[in-house]
Amino acid sequence: MHVGGVIAAVGALIFLAHFFSALFSRTRIPDVLLLTILGLVVGPLLHLITPASFGRVGPVFSTITLVLLLFEGGLDMHFDVLRKSLRGTVSLTLVNFAFTMAVVGGAGWGLAHFTLLQSATLGAIVGGTSPGVIIPLAGQLGLGKHASATLFLESALSDVLSIILTLALINAAELGTVRVGSVLGGLLASLLLASLLGAASALAWSLLINRVRNFEHTAFTTAAFLFLVYGLVEFLGFSGPVTALAFGATLGNVKLLSHRYLERFTLLVPAGLNRTERSFLGEILFLLRTFFFVYIGLSIELTNGRWLAWGVAVALLIYLARPAAVRLGGDRSLPRSDACRMAALAPKGLAAAVLASIPVEQGLPNGALTQSLVYAIILFTIVFATLLVFFQDRTALGRAYRWMFRSFAHDNKPLAQPLDLEATPRDA
Repeated sequence: MHVGGVIAAVGALIFLAHFFSALFSRTRIPDVLLLTILGLVVGPLLHLITPASFGRVGPVFSTITLVLLLFEGGLDMHFDVLRKSLRGTVSLTLVNFAFTMAVVGGAGWGLAHFTLLQSATLGAIVGGTSPGVIIPLAGQLGLGKHASATLFLESALSDVLSIILTLALINAAELGTVRVGSVLGGLLASLLLASLLGAASALAWSLLINRVRNFEHTAFTTAAFLFLVYGLVEFLGFSGPVTALAFGATLGNVKLLSHRYLERFTLLVPAGLNRTERSFLGEILFLLRTFFFVYIGLSIELTNGRWLAWGVAVALLIYLARPAAVRLGGDRSLPRSDACRMAALAPKGLAAAVLASIPVEQGLPNGALTQSLVYAIILFTIVFATLLVFFQDRTALGRAYRWMFRSFAHDNKPLAQPLDLEATPRDA
């Protein structure tokens, strides 16, 4: 395509993204789905553009988007909400991951005739939820702070669990044995050290940020510092996404930390982001996530009708298991309207797509089929998430979900709410 045509297409896409956001307030169809479908149309269906067109820039761009999404999500988490959400998040993450592995692994064994180890690998690849999809949806749906924090933490923790367990199972396929101690040790080290590095880096940056502001054009320097920290943490073998979330949460609560501890016992006066920097970050993220979801659509492969049908079946099983996981592992103090939304949100994303490429690259049996199934599962879990949200608002399905979560905290809030796209999530 001519350069002028590419530039015009970029401009048209940005206007479309704004239109899709406005459309959500009327139809409750999230822009996530519409942008992903747009990527499907211009990519796998019409072959106007492919992920290969981006070269090595595509995965880097996707990672940058995820890092900034997690950082922004962390900025809005208050420590009292984090403390309240953490216990329920761990139980929800473990229960949902186990349920997902069970139903997806069972489907792989029954439908695709995978071996037990191959089935477990497929389940581990799609066991987590995608922060890239969850965070924008949670913001648009106006979830309470407690529910939003739980979903953000779940997506970050489950991503780490998915990566470590998938790599362990692939290694077991090559060596013939699973090293449980190594898996657990790697998981705990990745989570704890990544969190500590993210929090310490945010505190250090909060002491420098006022000096940095004396220079011109510094609105993006916080993100630049975060990228440096993320790269270092990934190089050390820990979880970069958890670091980004911890960095955002610490910087978002730095005034509270300063009032309670730093100013009382030291002469240090840290600072957080100002309104201009937050606004600039929001604008950048809007652009990045617009291209991110189109890129996800481009990355999905539609090569076999039977495999697509299997993907629909597996995605359906995931959403049948999700309400049970939220009931069993979720915090009962959550408002039932938020619990209903959480039960409708189990999308898979780019992390699963990246993990699905490893069996192919290493030439493992059924590697190509695993990758194709994962791409189909990604597509249909995003589709089902948006459809469930839509039908919760407009059909008797919403009452059915409320009945399932009748043991959760009572609230009088209907699932359908007038939407303010500029508002921050309401208090739970």
